Amino acid sequence: MDLFAPSHLLILLLIVLVIFGPSKLGDLGGALGKAIRDFKRATTEPEPEPKPITAKTAEPETQEPRAINPS
Repeated sequence: MDLFAPSHLLILLLIVLVIFGPSKLGDLGGALGKAIRDFKRATTEPEPEPKPITAKTAEPETQEPRAINPS
């Protein structure tokens, strides 16, 4: 018996339709399509060049501690 037989896929689709409903199923399909497009775009675009580290970006600015007035 084949796991991905057309009858099995049809039954699975009906179960998903009953659980999520037609409106949620459309939203789920749109989100899945967007995720696949974003993944393809991320894998085909080259990574940006890293910025060189300078003295200004290497050390965070320090602030002087504030005195707490006990009142």
